Parts: sequence; structure tokens; C-alpha cells
Amino acid sequence: MKRKSKFILTIVALFVTLGLVTAACNHNDDSASGNCDKVDKVKLQLQWFTQAQFAGYYAAVEQGYYSDLCLDVEILQGAVEIVPITVLTTGGADFAISWVPKVFGPIEGGSDVVNIAQVFERSGTLQVSFKDSNINSVSDLDGKRVGNWGFGNEFELLAGLKKNNLDPDSDVQLTQQAFDMSALLNRDIDAAQAMIYNEYAQVLEAINPDTSQLYTADDLNIIDWNDEGTAMLQDAIWADKSKLESDSNYRDIATRFVEGSLEGWIWCRDNPTPCVEVVLKNAPTLGRSHQTWQLNEINGLIWPSSNDVSVMNINLANQTARVATEEDIVESNPGSDWYRTDIAEAATKNLKDKGHDVRGLSWQKATVTLLEGGK
Repeated sequence: MKRKSKFILTIVALFVTLGLVTAACNHNDDSASGNCDKVDKVKLQLQWFTQAQFAGYYAAVEQGYYSDLCLDVEILQGAVEIVPITVLTTGGADFAISWVPKVFGPIEGGSDVVNIAQVFERSGTLQVSFKDSNINSVSDLDGKRVGNWGFGNEFELLAGLKKNNLDPDSDVQLTQQAFDMSALLNRDIDAAQAMIYNEYAQVLEAINPDTSQLYTADDLNIIDWNDEGTAMLQDAIWADKSKLESDSNYRDIATRFVEGSLEGWIWCRDNPTPCVEVVLKNAPTLGRSHQTWQLNEINGLIWPSSNDVSVMNINLANQTARVATEEDIVESNPGSDWYRTDIAEAATKNLKDKGHDVRGLSWQKATVTLLEGGK
């Protein structure tokens, strides 16, 4: 009897131990625990080449935030010819990063996608000119050679012109601009389109032939569409809309993915220097000072956040939809069906439960010194 009892106790202990191990490995959907019974593979499609614009996602990989949430995330670089929403809808990625207005057209055309996290709260698009061109306001673009990239990047500019009673077809000379600032630096155009985190810095990294020193902000005038009322929402995380409704596992993955991504962005906000190192590790072709500038400005598009980070600001959503309609990006106002807030709200709740600051109200830009060529 003693031997039999000892055997039974051993079996019971074994099952208890196995039960504890199994329980420890099960993923808890509510708490987004890092204890996994399986790891979900995820592909994220970026809308451009690797740079600090996407630092938070690379940081989430590097710091283990995704793996802590039972995710194995592969980040796919973008390029001029890559349309992130097409990659998403054709099954090449599980999530995609794209500007909001660039997705309105595909949605109207039948693409079944939805914005689940509006990471950037502000637009990074500027119109930049040299001070001697005397372009101090949108109205001063009248009669000027105005560069823009096209490909859906021009809508804020066109809306700004019309708001100031300028006809884009006759009152200004719209000029196709390369994805750099050479046309402005060579004085081939009077005002150039620029992202505050990229092309604007390219001017400040160039030598002023009159002084043999780098250009400074004092040499330039900028038009910021956030100040003009025609700014449109930019980088957001997009997901498969129908799949979110029909597949509870995908919905859970989406919440964990947003949580991990935002944790990466919070880390980059609070640890900018090591975050830049993560970017340089993944994108060594761009210089340290340029990437440091870029991350600083990208943080400025996210923080401080009027809501918990990535939870849609309804006023800005409505403004983006209005401008899109006025600029004939879509035939009718897309309303609010193109976004949902529940996933971002669940993700930020988890982050708050971990003790994270999800608004960054005290965050301020740093002073970044650019070097020639962004080295």
C-alpha cells in the first residue's frame, strides 16, 4: 500500500507540475502576458525605407516588447513602388503603416482595411523656401514655382492653396519634385515640399555658398499645414477589417501588436540616444545626426498626445476626411468607418497597467546639431 500510495502521489505531483507549466505558457488575452503557449508570426509592411520614422517598431523588436507579447514580428521595408495597403490586402502582411489620405481611395475602391492605431497625431509636411523668396504665408505662393512630390503627398498643399483663394492650376506653377531638396538648393523652385523629419533637415545639412557654413533655420521660411488648418493624419497602423470581426485570434494579435509597437515608441521617447542606435543598426546608410534629428521630430508628431497615444483624435479625423473630400481624393466623405479605437484603447490600458506614461504631456523636443550631409 505504501508503495502504491507513493506512486499515486508521484503521478499527482507530476500532473500538478505539468498543469502549472501549461498555465504559465497560456497567453492571457486580457493582461497581454508574455507567457506563451504559442508565438504568433506577424509581418508589418512599412511605407518607406528603414529610418527613424519607424523607430518604435524596430525598438519593439530589439527590446523584446513584441516577444514578451508572444509575437514574432518581421518588418518589411517600403519603397517608392510599394503600396502598403495593397501588400496588406493581398496577404503579404498582417499590418501596414500608411498615411490616412493615401488609404481613403483604396477604401472607396473596396479595400477592406481599417485604421486601428493613429500613431502620428500631427502632420510632418512643410513647404520650405529661402527667406529671400519672401514667402511668408500661403498667399505669398501666388505666382511662385511650388514643388511637390505627387503620389498623394500634395493634398495638404492643394487644400491650403484653395483655402487662401489660390487656384493650383493657374495661380501657382506646380512642379514635380524629386524626393530630395536639390531643386530648392539649386533655386529651380521657390518653395519645396519637405517632411520636417527628413527633407527639411537635408537643407540644414547643406553648405550655404554665401557663407561656406551650413544653412540655418534663420535662412528659411516654412509653411506648416498644422497651422493652416489643412493638415491630414499621417502614419497609422492598418489592419484587415473583416478579419478583425470574424477572427478573434487576429483581433487579439492586433491588440498585442499595437501594445508592443506603442511600448517601442514610448521607449524611443524616453531613450532617444539608444533608440537612434537601434535605427542605425537597421539602417546604416543614413547618418547619425540626421537620424537623431529625425527621431526628435518624429517624437514631436506623437508627443504630447491629446488622447492616450494612438487613440484617434476625432477632430483631426474629421478634418482629414473633410480635406480628402474637398480635394476629390474620395467622392464622398468617408465618415468614421475607416477607423476604430477599441484596439488602441485596450493596448494603452495594458500599457498604463504596466506603469507607462501614454500621453507624454511633459515631453519636449531636444536641440539636435546637424552635421554636413547628416553624418
